[in-house]
Amino acid sequence: MNVAIIGTGRMGAAMAVRLRESGADVVVWNRTRDKAEATGCAVAQTAREAVAEAGTVLVSLADDAAVHAAYDGPDGVAAGLREGTVVVESSTVDPETVRRLEPLVTGRGAVLLDGPVSGSTALVEKGQLTFMVGGPAEGVERARPALDLLARQVFHVGDLGSGAVVKLAVNTVVLALNQALAESLVLAERAGVPRETTYEVLANSAIGSAFVSYKRAAFERPDEAPVAFSIDLVAKDLDLVRQLAARVGARMPQADTNLGVASAAVAAALGDRDMSAIAAYLRTRSGEL
Repeated sequence: MNVAIIGTGRMGAAMAVRLRESGADVVVWNRTRDKAEATGCAVAQTAREAVAEAGTVLVSLADDAAVHAAYDGPDGVAAGLREGTVVVESSTVDPETVRRLEPLVTGRGAVLLDGPVSGSTALVEKGQLTFMVGGPAEGVERARPALDLLARQVFHVGDLGSGAVVKLAVNTVVLALNQALAESLVLAERAGVPRETTYEVLANSAIGSAFVSYKRAAFERPDEAPVAFSIDLVAKDLDLVRQLAARVGARMPQADTNLGVASAAVAAALGDRDMSAIAAYLRTRSGEL
């Protein structure tokens, strides 16, 4: 199995390592070479070189601008594709971004899928991600051997762009839950109940969930928490939700409010902190509420 990984940030790097350790031949490319080298995989000089021999390409980048830049140009992903390659765009981007990329990929005889994921790097390491895939069914089946090494579930959710839509819908809930956890903990703390006590109750209540369990250490001990998903990416994703909602005529009052809080936290220099640091932002602002 020959797989190329374009982008070795937290998720891309974890996917590369998981695939390599599962026996796949993996070539990676990243704009910052030392991040690519840290995966222990073969490192290409360009995105074009990385995908040249790949049967499956997984792209995992931070935002729409980075995705566009990676595909286009003489050294981009599209330039190196061969006929029959399946490209899985796993970045969280606007559905229209994926659709605009399709001619670049199909013009080379390759297939484009949008397959964003739900899950943490810890779930990558266990092969328990969830993929939400849009695009032709035949392409999904051809990519499945690689995806099955990474995922517990692979949902084919519709035509190209549908995966991005469902991912934004999922993140609307996840980011709302993150906001609600932050607010509830700050409320209880200011009323004299330790955050650990409150979290124990929350984790064992009707809202107990995989997310609540996974984020427990980050909320209880924020100064020790590694960054799993930064607040600037929270704001980026909620802005994508806002843009999609405006196009389709959906009212999203809670998402709009959460975007305002995340944007304010970024403006307060917390953008590179883990999403759980929304609570830290609220603690600093509570005296003004």
